[in-house]
Amino acid sequence: MTMSGTKVSGTKAIIERCQSLFDDLHFTAAREWKTAKSGRKVIGYMPIYVPREIIHAADMLPLGVLGGGDQLEVIHGDAYYQSYICRIPRSTIELGVSGRLDFVDGMMFPSICDVIRNLSGMWKMMFPDVYVRYFDVPQNYADDIGGSYYVGELAELRDDLGKLRGSPITDDELRNSIEVYNENRKMVGELYDFRAKTPWQAPAAEAYLVLRAGMVLPVEEHTALIADYLAAAKAEKRPMRDNCRIVLTSVFCEQPPLNLIKSLELAGCYVVDDDLLLVTRWLTEDVPTDGDPIQNLADAFLHHSESTAAKYEPNQAEKGQYLVRAVKRTGAEGVIFAAPSFCDPALLDRPMLQNVLSEANIPYIAFKYAENSGQMQPIREQAGTFADSIKLWSAA
Repeated sequence: MTMSGTKVSGTKAIIERCQSLFDDLHFTAAREWKTAKSGRKVIGYMPIYVPREIIHAADMLPLGVLGGGDQLEVIHGDAYYQSYICRIPRSTIELGVSGRLDFVDGMMFPSICDVIRNLSGMWKMMFPDVYVRYFDVPQNYADDIGGSYYVGELAELRDDLGKLRGSPITDDELRNSIEVYNENRKMVGELYDFRAKTPWQAPAAEAYLVLRAGMVLPVEEHTALIADYLAAAKAEKRPMRDNCRIVLTSVFCEQPPLNLIKSLELAGCYVVDDDLLLVTRWLTEDVPTDGDPIQNLADAFLHHSESTAAKYEPNQAEKGQYLVRAVKRTGAEGVIFAAPSFCDPALLDRPMLQNVLSEANIPYIAFKYAENSGQMQPIREQAGTFADSIKLWSAA
């Protein structure tokens, strides 16, 4: 038995369910959640970070909208954006104009780049009856400057969602939601720790699918799902390969094709850490449930949040050190930079991050992808050569 109260199935059954959620671009699970009870609302959000606790406190479902992947043919979306930007805004537009998001009551576009900022304005024009918010975050981490600003942003979002549901969000509702998401982050952390210690027991593609299920399921159900998967994975014995251990980075916004993640392990690389779906573990410590919940959420973002290329780093001496720490923490032997084509935050930071790795004598390689990349052989060959070279270096 697990915290979900049901008998644990094998990993195969759990992953099959996660795969079906991943493949479903009509978001059937979220639609069913909404229609199960009158008055329910769904708030979509793009990758990176939004305070899902506030959405949950409003009795609404936070729905991760992560583009169309490699399953969606983009027809209308290409008419709205240039060809020299990343693909995720075009496929997201395609999801919208094709009616796949017609049940969503609101969309949040987090601060990450100009493309997503522009997409939020476009969404307002295209879907005027939907609540739309560009969710900005501070780039100054002083409590009296960036902190005050961020408290105001969170309070404004709280007020907006309260008006959308028809009643204000109370402090107790927020505290309950904070506790629920603390538990979810704890389980996500256990999943990452388990994979880092025994990556052959929790392949990267499986761990990703389990994490991805949390983008469409209620958080309580997702927490139970992770617990079920961990129990099942620990109970199974899988063969250990002679793979090298790597950290996968720059994959924080436009998602890589699932086959890309699988190809890395087939090429001889165990993924023991990554920056996929950062919204699930952006905050690195539990948010306190006593005191002012809005202030607590703001303090957590300012002082207890993950350092990545997706986040402004005011201390230049700290730039890239999170990768060095990730390598040491997980026993990784190298880093793979896999950035989406035209991703400004990832590609602009990469030279600085590579310099930090070079100074720490940590091997790395880099390549680019798009969410609809189909040809994996070049990537597999490059990753395989990287893995072989690491084994030769370590042997020497």
